[in-house]
Amino acid sequence: MARAYNFAPGPAALPESVLKQAQADMLEWGDAGASIVEMSHRGPEFMEVAARAEADLRTLLAIPDDYAVLFLPGGATTAQALLPLNFADAGATVDYVVTGHWGKTALKQLTPSVQLNVAASGEADGWRTIPARDSWRLTPGAAYVHITANETIHGVEFRPAWGEPAPDTGNVPLFADFSSSIASEPIDISRYGVIYAGAQKNLGPVGISVVIIRRDLLERAGQPRANIFDYRAQLANDSMLNTPPTWNWYLAGLVFRWMLDAGGTAAFDRLSDQKAALLYGAIDGSGGFYRNDVDVAVRSRMNVPFFLADEARNDAFLAGAREAGLIGLKGHRVLGGMRASIYNAMPVDGVRALVDYMQDFQKRNG
Repeated sequence: MARAYNFAPGPAALPESVLKQAQADMLEWGDAGASIVEMSHRGPEFMEVAARAEADLRTLLAIPDDYAVLFLPGGATTAQALLPLNFADAGATVDYVVTGHWGKTALKQLTPSVQLNVAASGEADGWRTIPARDSWRLTPGAAYVHITANETIHGVEFRPAWGEPAPDTGNVPLFADFSSSIASEPIDISRYGVIYAGAQKNLGPVGISVVIIRRDLLERAGQPRANIFDYRAQLANDSMLNTPPTWNWYLAGLVFRWMLDAGGTAAFDRLSDQKAALLYGAIDGSGGFYRNDVDVAVRSRMNVPFFLADEARNDAFLAGAREAGLIGLKGHRVLGGMRASIYNAMPVDGVRALVDYMQDFQKRNG
């Protein structure tokens, strides 16, 4: 079997060594006599898996002790619905900075009992940039300010070149959706009140998410909610208030260990720079045959949308890419074109193969 280079945005490529380890563990976990997917989540074997996953994630992201870590079913959209329930009183104002499709989708998850203030939006510019911090209309005393750290579809990311990777929001806690850029570089967790991420891009398989919460925020009363939606109850029960997605949790733990063994976020930061430079260089150096419309200062290193000057060649480009062993390159339906997602599991050689194909396609069709 020849595995292709998978540029899909999520579910995304997993490290091959992780998949091989999971394959070996599928039939029997150690000498337990049962598969990891068959064992009780409260048995000692899985409790060890869960504890190691949290410890490794804390090491990987340098999570301070005054932050709680939850592993929960679902993805970012689930977390978006739970944020106001847990951290905003009824009638409180929440500020959202909207920089793309997923930031806009987050607005749809808000309960009607909170007051929404869109503090800034990049929609008027076609989601090509991030509004300057001094243009944000923040609400004094808001429950929180929410951003999407990286927009998977539109390829816009809060980069240091924009001014600051974690914008200053004063005394109001900053909440961030890091689904598609978490662990791609070191981040200062203490700059955030809540960080959440669906695992299926940089952390593991679809079906589980990570929520990192500054512990003092858990003291907020929030709004009436069932225990299953209460982050305090989930923390008190070690993220096992109900049966968790154990296989997904286990796989995420393998990915954390793989990233640590590879050098941690500092190593992946360097690799992300290298991969992004290769791909954007090919796009910008194509003489207009390919283009990326995002403001250079906020170009994502994880998700690179690009377009052919002649979109009639899109199908031929995708068909040729598949023949070359490059898959998952079709752009999202709301944007079109192409998109290469180059998460941590994508090796530099995969990006080189894509660049070689792009240049060859241009020679044959330019």
